[in-house]
Amino acid sequence: MLDRDVSTLTFRNMDQLFTTRTVPHAGQPWNLPRADHAMDFTYSFKGASYTPEQFLDRTYTNALLIIKDGRIVSEIYRNNMTPGTRHMGWSMTKSITSILVGCALAEGRIKSLDDQVTTYLPELRGGGYDGVTVRQVLQMRSGVDYEERYDFENPGIAARNHDAALVRNVARFADVARTVKRAHKPGEVFQYKTIDTAVLGWLLERVSGGSNLSAYAAQRLWEPLGAEADGYFIMDGPPGVGREFNGAGFNAVLRDYGRIGLMMLNGGWARDRQIVSREWVAESTRPAAAEGAEGGYGYQWWTMPGSDAYAAMGLQGQFILIDPATKTVVVKLSHFPPGEVEAEQESLAFFAAASAWPGR
Repeated sequence: MLDRDVSTLTFRNMDQLFTTRTVPHAGQPWNLPRADHAMDFTYSFKGASYTPEQFLDRTYTNALLIIKDGRIVSEIYRNNMTPGTRHMGWSMTKSITSILVGCALAEGRIKSLDDQVTTYLPELRGGGYDGVTVRQVLQMRSGVDYEERYDFENPGIAARNHDAALVRNVARFADVARTVKRAHKPGEVFQYKTIDTAVLGWLLERVSGGSNLSAYAAQRLWEPLGAEADGYFIMDGPPGVGREFNGAGFNAVLRDYGRIGLMMLNGGWARDRQIVSREWVAESTRPAAAEGAEGGYGYQWWTMPGSDAYAAMGLQGQFILIDPATKTVVVKLSHFPPGEVEAEQESLAFFAAASAWPGR
């Protein structure tokens, strides 16, 4: 699943490795007009200048999409990817979960972000999530003691949970939230952890009216968005038992990730309807605290330093970058080797240049 030698293959074939649940598309896709243009710009990284063609190789790119002013200006597939290939989004799935929370709030299924999560998930009473609000979980400020470290040779709580839920399917990923302890006072410390997003997925399942997260995502996001292909979640167990791995398990085609970005750029509007409110888009992509040199974090969205740009970001090089100032959306699907740091930094440098590029 994470082997650097085959990840370009596994990242586009997760349905061959896991039980999955489909998020079906329906009706006519949202038409994305085209104004294709050669990427006639360069970008700088660590004192050197590179072309976009060099970028594709240097950062392990599987597919790249650039949308300017609502039009596709560049669309590239590599490593046997095609327009119909569904690619693992990894933690970009967290940002999709945020959109669905916004939908549930607008419908009144979630009464307030300042409700405690135990209002909806009483199973979490008595543990680290007792007294934590929905807003604090969205901001990754739950304070629970869950270190996001995947050293499988010396496993901690996250690695053990990954193994039990996703590899052996003997537990549900979110169930560890029942017993996890508290490390910090809720709201005080930002600590990125997938268990927080798993709790949000469990909450959405609970308030969806007896449905499951995939069905809710299809009804509130995927169908009205005008997706062109079915998406799917990988599951943490067999049919009838497993739950969607909504912290990092969504898969879709390149252009549908682009449609998510364009919908967010349009203030929650897609085609002929409001998917999620303009207010939610603004609030969820605003940093919860002062940004550092590398940016900040909103409601499951990363914010870019010194600008209004923000991004969904996933393990090993998955990105949806949205820059309202230049009306740009960039989607990059990749196969970074595990532990690769510079490729992410270089990707952000490329995104800044692509955003500034007129594209015409």
